[in-house]
Amino acid sequence: MGLRIGSVAPDFTAQTTEGEIRFHEWIGDQWAILFSHPKDFTPVCTTELGYMAQLKPEFDRRGTKVIGLSVDPVENHATWAKDIEETQGTAPNYPMIGDTDLVVAKLYDMLPEDEGDSCEGRTAMDNATVRAVYVVGPDKRIKAMLIYPMTSGRDFNEILRLLDSLQLNARHTVATPVNWRDGDDIIIPPAVSDEQAREKFPEGWQTLKPYLRVAKQPTD
Repeated sequence: MGLRIGSVAPDFTAQTTEGEIRFHEWIGDQWAILFSHPKDFTPVCTTELGYMAQLKPEFDRRGTKVIGLSVDPVENHATWAKDIEETQGTAPNYPMIGDTDLVVAKLYDMLPEDEGDSCEGRTAMDNATVRAVYVVGPDKRIKAMLIYPMTSGRDFNEILRLLDSLQLNARHTVATPVNWRDGDDIIIPPAVSDEQAREKFPEGWQTLKPYLRVAKQPTD
């Protein structure tokens, strides 16, 4: 059975550019973003890794760790980092997993089990499905997954927006409407009764339909 939202994020031990880690232990009591790449020295991923490095202070501010993965040795990652810094202005400032035996890619359902056990001889196209983003909560469960093709760069500002929504829900049991941004009105989920909502939202809310109640975003 493949991974789903709510699944426990598979734990693993791996070599990274910052030494060996055990994933769950590395996350600790924080949130985490795991984003994967099919191969080092690929053009779209080069732009993504540089931009993620620029955004990392925003993830830090949200108590969220960032880790990348590429189906190549850690030594290659270090060389690639120089290219990233030269072309994007910022080198990766977060660990990058070397998934040379394809273990993590398979654990996270990005490659089939029968794809062998070595990155040797594999091209980016062979690993094209290793283009995912996983948002993992402090409880080590997957809160969101995004899958992209090799030709489309990921929007890391959208990942920040998604993270804001997930963390707000974790604190206050609310939902966020279309195009929501931090500070916008929220939706009171149907699972929250009016009685419970009165405690959470003493200033009240607007009922557009019995199932659609809109309120000001709660503050921490």
